[in-house]
Amino acid sequence: MKLLEDRIRKEGKVIGTDIVKVDSFLNHQMDPELLDQMAEEFARLFKDAGITRVLTIEASGIAIAVLTALHLHVPAVFAKKSVSSNIGDDYYTARVHSFTHHTDHDVILSKNYLSKEDTVLLIDDFLATGEAIDGLTALCKEAGAKVGGVGICVEKAFQEGGRQLREKGYHVESLASIASIQDGVIRFTEE
Repeated sequence: MKLLEDRIRKEGKVIGTDIVKVDSFLNHQMDPELLDQMAEEFARLFKDAGITRVLTIEASGIAIAVLTALHLHVPAVFAKKSVSSNIGDDYYTARVHSFTHHTDHDVILSKNYLSKEDTVLLIDDFLATGEAIDGLTALCKEAGAKVGGVGICVEKAFQEGGRQLREKGYHVESLASIASIQDGVIRFTEE
């Protein structure tokens, strides 16, 4: 998606050799018009997948998941990173490693919001090693739900997550795919 790539070029900040900071428009401060255009593109890409629910992990993926669900006319739900007193005792759980935060945590999702009748679109802001999406697919598997697709805002194609998900047979669509980061310069896959 050229619009997103242009915004990454203009405002993205490179940290080291594998981090792209896009917090001025995607995952801290958010540009609602850009997010809506991204959500519209996800809805177009997955319109024929029979999606009944959009699923993400808190917190960075929530906004784009909600907007995508709005365009698909289905509910959005997110896996929580901690058990709260109002979720009850009946939930699915999966262990997830955060590439960005260098932490492991259990994510949970109430069994009220995911079932074997669902075809799920998984949404996340970044795809690096794929562990967040692996956690979401584990929740779907536990529920008996079908994964109808994986929508990623920014994929770091130089890391193994996207390749591994595609090898497992998942339909993965990334709106921006970074081929490399060298000397502070971001190069996208189609360049």
